[in-house]
Amino acid sequence: MKIAIVTLDGFNEIDSFVALSILGRVQAEGWSVQITSPEKTVTSMNGVMVTAQQPLSFANKADVVLFGSGSRTRDHTADGIIASELKLDPRRQLIGAQCSGVLFLHQLGLLPATATTDAKTRPLLAATGCIVEDKPLIAQGNIVTSGGCLAAQYLAGWVIARTLELDTALTILEYVAPVGQKSFFVKTAGDIIRAQLNVPAQPALYC
Repeated sequence: MKIAIVTLDGFNEIDSFVALSILGRVQAEGWSVQITSPEKTVTSMNGVMVTAQQPLSFANKADVVLFGSGSRTRDHTADGIIASELKLDPRRQLIGAQCSGVLFLHQLGLLPATATTDAKTRPLLAATGCIVEDKPLIAQGNIVTSGGCLAAQYLAGWVIARTLELDTALTILEYVAPVGQKSFFVKTAGDIIRAQLNVPAQPALYC
């Protein structure tokens, strides 16, 4: 399973690094998570320089492609590099976007009819004709959108649940959850991810 996290100059560290960390905890044969960029190095919105692990073209052959947000997303959509270099296929790839990353989906003609994003990007997304909902995660087929920086945990969990199984995703999320909040964290994540897998929610257990 090859996973490309598309990371461009001005990227939001939470989007790229949280997804990378959670997805990188999967222990499965052939599982590979790579920071993917058109440049050899990219600098985050807070000045963190990262060396790309793969060129942008890697995303075309990846099984999963995730677009994070950043302070320069609109610049990157304007320069056309994503549209010119990427030829993605939702019939064989899982494709996800977080916050302003949804603008890349729109540019590539992959924006679903209903999606979610952050408050700043919302009016831009709504202007495309897309129905914007106040949810942390919305999946339509093989395309998923997430809204809010910390929704990265749900996006990564959804990818694991779709490619492996939900229990594997929740086990990993439980490990990274805050101490003293693990049960609450896992239940919340499980409900959110399960709803986007079309799996019925489990009834609450009371004692």
